[in-house]
Amino acid sequence: MTEQTDLESPSESQEAKNQDSTAKTKTNPLGRVAFLILTAICFVYLYSRLNGAAAREGLSLAAYMTDVFSNVAWLPWLGLMVAYSLFYFFIDTLVVTRALNWFIAEIKYKDILPIRASAYIISIFNEQIGKGAMAYYLNKRDQIPGWEVGSVMLFIMYCEVFYLLVWASIGYFFGGSGLPEVFSLMPIIAAGAAIFFVIWLMYFQGTILSENKFRDKRIFDAFKQAKFKHYFLFLLLRSPALLAAIAVYTIALNLFGVEASFMELLPYLPVIFFAAAVPTPMRAAAITFWVILFPENEGQMAAFGFVQHNFFILFNAVIGLVFWRRAQRELFN
Repeated sequence: MTEQTDLESPSESQEAKNQDSTAKTKTNPLGRVAFLILTAICFVYLYSRLNGAAAREGLSLAAYMTDVFSNVAWLPWLGLMVAYSLFYFFIDTLVVTRALNWFIAEIKYKDILPIRASAYIISIFNEQIGKGAMAYYLNKRDQIPGWEVGSVMLFIMYCEVFYLLVWASIGYFFGGSGLPEVFSLMPIIAAGAAIFFVIWLMYFQGTILSENKFRDKRIFDAFKQAKFKHYFLFLLLRSPALLAAIAVYTIALNLFGVEASFMELLPYLPVIFFAAAVPTPMRAAAITFWVILFPENEGQMAAFGFVQHNFFILFNAVIGLVFWRRAQRELFN
């Protein structure tokens, strides 16, 4: 009965596609312009800060940044980042595997490795598109309906926002007194997010608005199945990657010549990671955050933000290339 209700006539389907295409045509240029403006603002800000720092040292900008890069302990930093990227990959794959097992079917960890790794290649452009590629891969390889995999990917994206917010709140609780003034909004944001989460959970469990049919859409199937324990387990499974990142970034900052402590980075890193997970222009903002948070080390922080972020996504793509041939065999043979 449901399938019959959801069917559309060819004319209705074509009309919907035309409307969707028209809407995209209207909204995309505006979104691109906004993204470009945000990116430009970030780079203008970075240029002004770096140029000012170079002038105070009596150097040109090029000479100033050359000096910054020449004083980094590159070999220890490289070993540290390779180890962390591999650790993150294994944790990330574990999270995806468990989520699929919770809501769809038993899929082995070793069978998810090539899927997750290959998606890192696409994630160079956008992390969320990478998750979409995983949904397509599982649909083609295991004949799992795309809406089921898409529902699980949506659940993971939702949980990632709250997981970062939880750790940012913990960091604020322990180190809030030493944070910039803007972080004073953290308790308000955390309280609002907690209320939203409770309402969200109650809604998809049918506790409130039980007559509302919006929750019955297939894309929300994972949320209908999810209990509080699933959200909590997601937090536990994902957290080792963040705690390791805080330790790694603390050491890496010192290798760049900037003194930092684990507790100092605890409230910063979840916010920066959240910004980096948003489409491309926000990645520029994520790099800019480092200069804002450590204003006395403009050159080191600009170099650190740029190199740290780009190495991570590019090395993840290299991991994807290692698994690419296996992924192709499984997908097309």
